[in-house]
Amino acid sequence: MIKLQIVGNLGKDCIVKEVNGKTVINFSVVHSERYKDIQGNQKERAIWVECAYWTEKTGIAPYLTKGKMIYAEGSPEADAYMNKDNQPAATLRMRVQTVQLLGGGSGAAEGQGANANTSSQYSGNSAAQSAPGNYAASQPTVAADDLPF
Repeated sequence: MIKLQIVGNLGKDCIVKEVNGKTVINFSVVHSERYKDIQGNQKERAIWVECAYWTEKTGIAPYLTKGKMIYAEGSPEADAYMNKDNQPAATLRMRVQTVQLLGGGSGAAEGQGANANTSSQYSGNSAAQSAPGNYAASQPTVAADDLPF
């Protein structure tokens, strides 16, 4: 399996759909980076990833809003096509297995609750996510005695 990991901001609010009896959360993530070209000019590049998160636990959906910073990992897919100018182009897609809210973005500035600035993780394989406001509290706590060092 090839794994793709991305940290970026959501480009728009997520969309929750039902397809053939299964639930999918669709969202797009943009990762921007700055670099200098050969002549020393400052450049900026944005990479967009279209994400599909197939899950029955949609409690994270209200928190996946435009500008929110997230970490997502999953399996990549790429599609080549001809754009409207008849030029070759490509789309990077990811079938998401894990989503983690990193805070920041427009949601934290607007104060959307106590979870806006905390790291919270959702995984399609975890049974701990049940209610929208509960996912941060469902993370296991580790006592100092339990640490291996």
